[in-house]
Amino acid sequence: MALRAFRIFAIAEAFSWAALLIGMYFKWIAGTTEIGVQVAGPIHGALFVGYGITALALWRLQRWPFIVALFAGISAVFPFATLWFERWAGRRGHLSAGGSRPLRETSRA
Repeated sequence: MALRAFRIFAIAEAFSWAALLIGMYFKWIAGTTEIGVQVAGPIHGALFVGYGITALALWRLQRWPFIVALFAGISAVFPFATLWFERWAGRRGHLSAGGSRPLRETSRA
């Protein structure tokens, strides 16, 4: 469940970045309207927070090394980087159903 939510948030956060950047263009460059920022800003903010929460949850659930969790957090700051992180982490097994590290076996003595 958390893996699916993370992937959805990663994609949605990137699309919201695009909407916010378009809104900022019309507000600051074209100088025509602020509606894009007024609409996309809060949506992007909510998706940013959702992405961060799911990244923190996966850090614990998937037993990510700290550096992987750090990359997940940093990726939310830069436009479209959540897409890169999601692909990168998926290729390296950090987004697998079994977690990125196997659990330790207990010895039976």
